[in-house]
Amino acid sequence: MPTFLPPAFTGRPFVVALAVAGLLSLTAEARALSEALPEYASEEEEPGAERILLPGAEPSSQADDQPTGDVTRPDTRLDEASPEVIYDLDQLPEPVRRMRNLIIEASRSGDLEKLRPLIGTGPEKTQLSLGGLDGDPIDFLREVSGDEKGHEILAILLEVMEAGFARLDEGTERERYVWPYFFALPLEELTPEQRVELFTLVTAGDYEDMKAFGAYIFYRAAITPEGRWLFFVAGD
Repeated sequence: MPTFLPPAFTGRPFVVALAVAGLLSLTAEARALSEALPEYASEEEEPGAERILLPGAEPSSQADDQPTGDVTRPDTRLDEASPEVIYDLDQLPEPVRRMRNLIIEASRSGDLEKLRPLIGTGPEKTQLSLGGLDGDPIDFLREVSGDEKGHEILAILLEVMEAGFARLDEGTERERYVWPYFFALPLEELTPEQRVELFTLVTAGDYEDMKAFGAYIFYRAAITPEGRWLFFVAGD
């Protein structure tokens, strides 16, 4: 049962709880500042007036500088009907299927270094942190793992890539295949069978926390139709 996870997996509830706590704190901070500065609540601004942004806000003219090179965050959810949940790997384009197999093979090896050539380098390297990453990607994965060898994060990646998946933004430049499909579905609409699948990744306590937040925020991964490993991140 997820409640009695072995020591190597005790870091999972912490990752989810930390993400939720941080976001709730940021929301409270933004609300408090908004109340303290009522003169900036109006959309009308005097000519030449300096605009003050609340925490978490971004100027509409500022371009996103995510390391993937996409115009918007690569894992942004869409306000659309829930996508189809897919298990049939034959529905994956060959480049996507090949990259998925390489990720699974590297994860099963128990050697984090096997992921390095899959992550790549430069502006199209795999995104591993929503806040950006300046250091070595393998060192980062080892640090976020619950053990010094990085075996826990490899196990999480393996479970993610073996889950059902969803196809998002079909027919657009941002089309991608996302694992697990929970990321693309409202958590309150999951069937009993889907909740059992979810609990192979998170605990029941994590599930309740994510429902309160309003979205799945544990680890997820995506691959583009051309076979580029787009991201492997947690949080929101």
